[in-house]
Amino acid sequence: MASDQAPVVRAQGLTKRFGNFTAVDNVSFEVQRGEVVGYVGPNGSGKTTTIRMLCGIMRPSAGSAWVLGMDVVRNPEGVKRQIGYMSQKFALYDDLTVRENLEFYAGVYEVPREEERERLAEILRMAGLEQRTESITSDLSGGWRQRLALGCALVHRPPLLFLDEPTSGVDPVARREFWDLIYHLAAGGTTIFVTTHYMDEAEHCGRVGFMYGGRLLAIDTPHALKAQYLHGAAWELAASPLLDAVELLSGLPGIAQARLHGDRAQVIVASEEWSPESLTAKLGEQGIKVSSVETVEPSLENVFALLAHQ
Repeated sequence: MASDQAPVVRAQGLTKRFGNFTAVDNVSFEVQRGEVVGYVGPNGSGKTTTIRMLCGIMRPSAGSAWVLGMDVVRNPEGVKRQIGYMSQKFALYDDLTVRENLEFYAGVYEVPREEERERLAEILRMAGLEQRTESITSDLSGGWRQRLALGCALVHRPPLLFLDEPTSGVDPVARREFWDLIYHLAAGGTTIFVTTHYMDEAEHCGRVGFMYGGRLLAIDTPHALKAQYLHGAAWELAASPLLDAVELLSGLPGIAQARLHGDRAQVIVASEEWSPESLTAKLGEQGIKVSSVETVEPSLENVFALLAHQ
């Protein structure tokens, strides 16, 4: 078992190849005890492959990783016993009740019989499932299935929890409530490594790693990532025609980034040569009307867009 000072997760040059395709390319990072680390990127970027290697499910092609002080290649079964893992597909048995699913996973993780009743009661309270213990799992909504899957991953009190896109496919209210549960767990000392493709969720993490094309582009706190990569002002312009405005802005010198953001053109400037007035005038020269310009706070989505296109 890792000491209090040792990283809970340490990956060095972690690589996974499938034939000629490299899904994860020379990834290195550490996760400290008690952190909530977000692993962010689009589908196919290598997030799930990374997490499956760290969980001892998939053998790396190259590099190494230690989880809770255990080598994931030499001792994958030891890793699996000590961690909690919630996959994208919510590995639940639809024909069982909520309680029966929890009892099954308590048996899988060899929770002592004398502790099982108390532990299941704790899980049901934590997940808000106390009134649904006899519900058949197939009858649950996506949000309640999500809570049950989390409970099953936690039934043996793991110190480290891997969540692989846990909020994919659930409604916004369920997403928000699930993140409340994540921070409740973190406050109790659980280390959490969570993959997502929702940039707004990344803002809730203590540190964020950006994956793209199998490579880890950067990993740091949200504040540090913004400070390092976003140096200029950010504005949103109500412009018409909107697509023409984005295209023109993208080609201007001194513009770090221009993109669509809802029904606005969002722009981040890389130098002080541009002001809202000068940008409005420049667009006007091309017949593009700007009805308003609003200063906005740059987001992690802006950081990712910059890194992915470098």
